[in-house]
Amino acid sequence: MSKIKIRSGKGEVTLKKSGRFVGIKSKKSIADKNYVKKEVFKNLGGFNIVTLDKGSNSLDNKLDEVRKKKEVDVGTHVYYIEGASSRPLVPTGEIYIIFQDGTSKEEQHLALDEYKLELVERRSDTQVVARVTKNSPNPLKVAQWLQDTSLVKVAEPDIDTFVDEYDFDEPIDTLVDHQWHLENNGNIIDANWPIKRGADAKVVDAWKRLGNLGSPSIVVAVVDNGFDLSHPDLKDKVHKPFDLWTNSSELEQGDSRFTHGTPCASVAVAASNGTGIVGAAPNAKFMPVSGTSFSLRATEQMFDYCIDNGADIISCSWGTTDPAFALSPLKEEAISKAARKGRNGKGCIIIYAVGNDDLDFVSFYSAHPDVIAVAACTSKDEHASYSNRGREVTICAPSNGDWPITAARAWWDEGVSWETGDFRYWRDGKSRGDRYKHFGGTSSSCPLVAGICALILSVNPELTAAEVKKIITKTADKIGSPSEYVNGHSKKYGHGRINADKAVAEAIRMRDGVADPEPEVGDTISTGRGIFRFNVAKQEAKGFGVQIGAFAEYGNVLIQAEKLQNMFSEPIIVSINELDGRTVYKIVVGAFSRKADAQALQKRMLAKDVKGFIRAIKDLK
Repeated sequence: MSKIKIRSGKGEVTLKKSGRFVGIKSKKSIADKNYVKKEVFKNLGGFNIVTLDKGSNSLDNKLDEVRKKKEVDVGTHVYYIEGASSRPLVPTGEIYIIFQDGTSKEEQHLALDEYKLELVERRSDTQVVARVTKNSPNPLKVAQWLQDTSLVKVAEPDIDTFVDEYDFDEPIDTLVDHQWHLENNGNIIDANWPIKRGADAKVVDAWKRLGNLGSPSIVVAVVDNGFDLSHPDLKDKVHKPFDLWTNSSELEQGDSRFTHGTPCASVAVAASNGTGIVGAAPNAKFMPVSGTSFSLRATEQMFDYCIDNGADIISCSWGTTDPAFALSPLKEEAISKAARKGRNGKGCIIIYAVGNDDLDFVSFYSAHPDVIAVAACTSKDEHASYSNRGREVTICAPSNGDWPITAARAWWDEGVSWETGDFRYWRDGKSRGDRYKHFGGTSSSCPLVAGICALILSVNPELTAAEVKKIITKTADKIGSPSEYVNGHSKKYGHGRINADKAVAEAIRMRDGVADPEPEVGDTISTGRGIFRFNVAKQEAKGFGVQIGAFAEYGNVLIQAEKLQNMFSEPIIVSINELDGRTVYKIVVGAFSRKADAQALQKRMLAKDVKGFIRAIKDLK
């Protein structure tokens, strides 16, 4: 029972089982028991929420084992609401039941006895509160079964969670409505400039899913020059600053040649303090590392400093496309070392801008295989013309090219002419605040991704750097023409525009150990793979088969269908679906009335090294 629908409030919600946490109710302390790996919450619904030292056991089996311990009164799974925030839910064991009018007390007791329930309280002739006993099934399942009986009008299980999602108030900072890259509503509030609704990084949606603005335990290092540590959006979150040029924690400020670090940092981590802007991860700590340099010694020093001082994410909006300054093997190793050894072996997430040279190759730093290479897209979901292109591009993120980003400005920043006008800080000459300015380039898209990675680690800090990179590529939104993408990748957009909400949802799924709801989409087909004859028959939505995968290209479907039919002599069923805006073809082998027959086929397939899972054909719709 990894998912279950229950009645809650005025409707229904779908709960999914946590893959990590369980609740234990005991009259004695269990903190020192060898089966408890870690205490998470002391009291939630009367339960101590813990992780178990399950060894090679499944969580279900380990929980069953723990339930038999003398000191354990009750053990329960922990749940989350599917598609909602990450607040844990615990069934208390009580069920509130309203029987149909005219139901006798004898009939009611029969229903309670059926599931070994204990009557706790009678509130009226038809309303009772019951509690599960040691002999009862899971209270959520009991409530579901009761709800399906003709005697019962309502059966609502009592569940407990935190009433408030602490640390979350949607930001009310004065310039947040200008930050279209966080949530694009289709207009700039004080400019007559149309932008494309939805062309954003879905950061506000991610905050809502999280129930907060990220974790204050995550550290984002920004390696750059020109950090204004007195800026109101940065000053209260500075953590272990370091200046490579002075080899000290005192950062040089006031040099008008160096102002770049301030807006970059603000896009990632600007605080939610009621004024100005907010970063993608407003609660994260900010580690300013000042002093970019091509020097091998400085390159090693900057990454070693981040490793040694607890940086989780390293954002670098700088690099070079000059072939004379390509990375040496020693510099490549300095980056690899951080990606391997940072975060106590889980690896620092390293993010580089691909560069603003309008070239068909990216910055040599961003081309490193351990790096997330970030290109820029616009407020109209188009490629930013200045953004470099190449097969190494990992992802794209919103920046200027249509309407610019609003970011923090260092107090000594003298400004520059903006495009065609002599406007020092604002594209249209209209000031939005003395300590802010319009900003853009891949310099802005890079720290935006860094902030989103901080949100991902906020819900799942155990992820490795490689896993975070995979999450953001897997959950990206394909923008631009489909013809731009080969095998799911575009030289302009990478794997697509970053989607913070989907990325956070995937991090939660992985944290909770929930199975991936969809298999990975197969590769695209190359030309010249054969000519096929086929016919099409309507398949009834019943029975069972073995699903072997999902494919993005119809040509691959034909190739797989031919191969599978030849191997197993069973009918091939293809279901056409939409997945993240793409057409996806799911392939199922066989159509059996009995599940056991599908399981027998699955064994035959495994014997020939063809992996698949049992699928009810009605669920393909």
